[in-house]
Amino acid sequence: MSGLARKTPAEVLTGRGASAVDAATLAAAAAIVDEVRAGGEAALRAWGEKLGDVAPGAPLVLGKDALRAAFEALGSEERALLERTAQRVRAFADAQRAALRDLVVQIPGGQAGHTVAPVERAGCYAPGGRFPLPSSVLMTAVTARAAGVEEVWVASPRPAPITLAAAHVAGADALLAVGGAQAVAALAYGAGAVPAVDVVVGPGNRWVTAAKKLVAGDVGIDMLAGPSELVVLADGGADAAVVAADLLGQAEHDPDAVPILVTTDEALIARVEHELAAQLESLPTADTARAALCNGAAVLAAEIGEAVAVCNALAPEHLEVMVRDPWSVAPSLRHYGGLFIGAHAAEVLGDYGAGPNHVLPTGRTARHTGGLSVMTFLRVRTWMEITAPTEAEALVADAAALARHEGLEAHARAALRRLGSS
Repeated sequence: MSGLARKTPAEVLTGRGASAVDAATLAAAAAIVDEVRAGGEAALRAWGEKLGDVAPGAPLVLGKDALRAAFEALGSEERALLERTAQRVRAFADAQRAALRDLVVQIPGGQAGHTVAPVERAGCYAPGGRFPLPSSVLMTAVTARAAGVEEVWVASPRPAPITLAAAHVAGADALLAVGGAQAVAALAYGAGAVPAVDVVVGPGNRWVTAAKKLVAGDVGIDMLAGPSELVVLADGGADAAVVAADLLGQAEHDPDAVPILVTTDEALIARVEHELAAQLESLPTADTARAALCNGAAVLAAEIGEAVAVCNALAPEHLEVMVRDPWSVAPSLRHYGGLFIGAHAAEVLGDYGAGPNHVLPTGRTARHTGGLSVMTFLRVRTWMEITAPTEAEALVADAAALARHEGLEAHARAALRRLGSS
């Protein structure tokens, strides 16, 4: 099948995003998380070997020397590719970090402010299923380092040499060669040589997502991401071959991926479907892509305003704008993980290190959260100081009055002590 199911704008506007993880997976992942939390390294190894992450007796953790050796064993072109990509990601993340500054403001009798500080340890997950994903190592670990994180761990099951090399390039301290819920639990609670981290980030399958949901609160997480999504907003001037190529680029991720075309031109739908069929003929990942196309849709809008409303309702992970004047539309698009403006801004360039991060919200959660960035690894901590208590009399009096309205007399008295009374 290469056709896209037709949906009306009304069907999209009244729909809701799917949950990132189902109840059955959540319950099964909870058992794994609990075992690793209680049993530490022994439980981590047992689950890792049972699920095929590591061979019996193989090391669970690979240190800096092993990561460096993997990098040095690569060919010069592969080494240079990783370094160039890391530098683009790092440059964008460094610019983000530079935009976040400490703050000092005057308050009655003194001053207050905030400091922006990184967490101490971060755990960065990179999938290792059908394909190695060194790009995810770079996106997460490089960004953590740019934020100023002191200790960075990568976790990835059955890591390929290029994944190990990417961890070296990103400056990771070590790599946990285990995946799934067991890896997330180890990062969150510690297991043997693996320390408990402060934040767990990175894309993963439903087991990883379920485990992140379970440990959230004990540690920070970036988001609960479900299947990958791409919406292409296009008018009749769009190149059908390019639109189809981008939809297939998303569809080959996973059979559960969601590729969607939103257009004001019915003829474009037919042209895109023709291109999908033609391009699938020579695509090595065609079986996966065909399965994902079954999750997708083509939405015909009456005019561009309705098409924009559909995109805003979908709040997709990736949103491409392929219309004649993309900047006339882009400011009206409010909800997305990453926005790709114009036909040349291919979503896959974002996947592979143009600069902005590729770890992005899915399932319409872009309505309330953004993608992974240096901010994921930072804390904004506030402070205050009173150096002229007589100038703070009105502040103290108001604090005491509010405390008494709330029935908290000790609060009121603690405030009034600053004036020498209670």
